[in-house]
Amino acid sequence: MANLEKISERALRMEHLSIEEGAELFTKLPLAGLMFLGNELRRNHHPHGKVTWIIDRNVNITNVCISGCRFCNFYKTSQSPEAYITTIPEYCSKIEEMKRLGGNQLLLQGGMHPKLSIDFYENLFSDLKRHYPEVRLHALGPPEIVHLAKMEKLTYKTVLKRLVTAGMDSLPGAGAEILVDRVRKILSPVKCTVAEWLEVMKAAHELNLTTSATMMFGHVETLEERLQHLVSLRLLQAHKPQGHKGFLSFIPWPFQDEGTVLKKKSGVTNKVTPEEYIRMIAISRIMLPNIPNIQASWLTVGKDTGQLCLHAGANDFGSIMIEENVVSKAGAYHKFDAEGIQQAIRDAGFEPQQRNQDFQYTML
Repeated sequence: MANLEKISERALRMEHLSIEEGAELFTKLPLAGLMFLGNELRRNHHPHGKVTWIIDRNVNITNVCISGCRFCNFYKTSQSPEAYITTIPEYCSKIEEMKRLGGNQLLLQGGMHPKLSIDFYENLFSDLKRHYPEVRLHALGPPEIVHLAKMEKLTYKTVLKRLVTAGMDSLPGAGAEILVDRVRKILSPVKCTVAEWLEVMKAAHELNLTTSATMMFGHVETLEERLQHLVSLRLLQAHKPQGHKGFLSFIPWPFQDEGTVLKKKSGVTNKVTPEEYIRMIAISRIMLPNIPNIQASWLTVGKDTGQLCLHAGANDFGSIMIEENVVSKAGAYHKFDAEGIQQAIRDAGFEPQQRNQDFQYTML
């Protein structure tokens, strides 16, 4: 117990805990104790009692991907009759609907398409900005950047610079899953390695590009590997150039198993309970004292668990998700509209505050 108290005191001082210390807190502290630590650290970052949220739309650029991730039900091969590339008129229709609902950001994700060059993405981003200069493009992710860099024989920084010039406003932390190569070889052997994912984010931070980080857990990883993921993010954040934004947020969510290859062929299922998810939110806040915002994934765990997470370290409730096509295909069915997400935040005892991807406050 004395050791737990010592580790807890270090956590409250926002010191960088080791994997072993994090594991001790996660496994030995009662849920209430872990929530207390997470909540106190949330208050250090956000003493005002506000919980942020956003209206955006997730539009998939294409459903063609060569990654073959064993947890993804969304991707198609380029020969599939269901393969598509979203057209500019389709984007415009989706953007108009998003704007009517008060949104101002597109989360643009797709796959590692074997034939789409960097010119395609530059033209797409510049076309969208020409039609809607005010709409922010939160686009792609490290796996796509690595894929484009290899296709074009360019550096990650050059790819990012060209995409930013074309109109990309921020880089999601997509494709992180678990930042341990043992796990990645099982889940998505064609996708970028841990070193590549982190190198892309390092380049983005050097360019002062807004980024986020994610974790998909509850499949084949160990607790220590989850904590290694957090330590890798924390270390990269600690080395970002002074004054640059780096990772503004971290979003963990449990593996959604319905219909996945991982479940059908390997029997791997999502066994993450509400308590375990709340513990992950709390330990994320504890292990990541240098990342200011922690998001609760209500989309995958539901309103009630999400609300409890706001008392365990989370300060952000994410997006109302006007459109989401990937995790919903694997069993994530929860829905919110703008009023519903705000009421859920109020019911949890906080003040809802709309934001943009830079965590600047906006209004409906």
